[in-house]
Amino acid sequence: MTVVKGESGQEAADDKGDMPGGGDAYVPSQRRLDRERHKRTRARRATAIAAVSTLVTAVVLYVVVVSAPGWERTKETFFDGHYAREAFPKVLEGLWLNVRLLLICGVLVLVLGMLIAIARTLRGPVFFPLRVLAAAYTDFFRGLPLIINLMIVVFGVPALRLQGVTVDPVWLGGAALTLTYSAYVAEVFRAGIESVHPSQRAAARSLGLSNRQALRHVVLPQAVRRQVPPLLNDLVSLQKDTGLVSIGGAIDAVRASDIIAQRALNYTPYIVAGLVFVALTIPMTRFTDWVTARMDKQRAQGGTT
Repeated sequence: MTVVKGESGQEAADDKGDMPGGGDAYVPSQRRLDRERHKRTRARRATAIAAVSTLVTAVVLYVVVVSAPGWERTKETFFDGHYAREAFPKVLEGLWLNVRLLLICGVLVLVLGMLIAIARTLRGPVFFPLRVLAAAYTDFFRGLPLIINLMIVVFGVPALRLQGVTVDPVWLGGAALTLTYSAYVAEVFRAGIESVHPSQRAAARSLGLSNRQALRHVVLPQAVRRQVPPLLNDLVSLQKDTGLVSIGGAIDAVRASDIIAQRALNYTPYIVAGLVFVALTIPMTRFTDWVTARMDKQRAQGGTT
């Protein structure tokens, strides 16, 4: 039997020697058992320390908040159980509008962002005007604050009195969200397209594919796969910003909480709406983290280009 020098080689030799007659039965060496036992001990110690640290931090924060001079008044204004129970069903009813906006605007943002990104990466002097328009679009809407964009679209479009153009604040708010977020997503897609090495396109062309076929079958699949985590982050932001359509009068979760808060002069409904949005956002955030970790692992193993 060939023995490799070093600790890992010695351990492998020990494990090999524990197999009677070179059979299939695997018997770990004492060194490996000791190492695994040490790892389990360290893991338990780290878990215990983290739990104690979290508990101490929570207790300190609780004591600091509760002992504040204005805590009783703050508790009545922001954490009233009666108004929380009253606001919760209405906030959930309004949340359905936010979810629909997320689904519709999310699809439109991905499509429009992809088209703008492709327009910015087109080659040749004939496409120069298209590249300039796409760059101007992304620069303008990335620089314009979203809330100002919403006000311009929601209040400005009805003032024009255009025939056949809706004045529904839900549709106009969705249009404003799409205009702003498509500019951000376009830059994400463009970064992904430009991250694909030119040799990939050249190899596709050498196989007889046209520029359009190379872009569709070779460049875009790699670009989109690489940009999945930032795209999901943009969708998480879009999910939260759908609440801004309430400035036009749309009855979503934010507006529903605002109606109750203004009537009762109590801010508990805002807390309820905030917690509902957080509960809606956390699954998407954790999914984004999982996708990012999975892609990083595949890239480290050479499974993703």
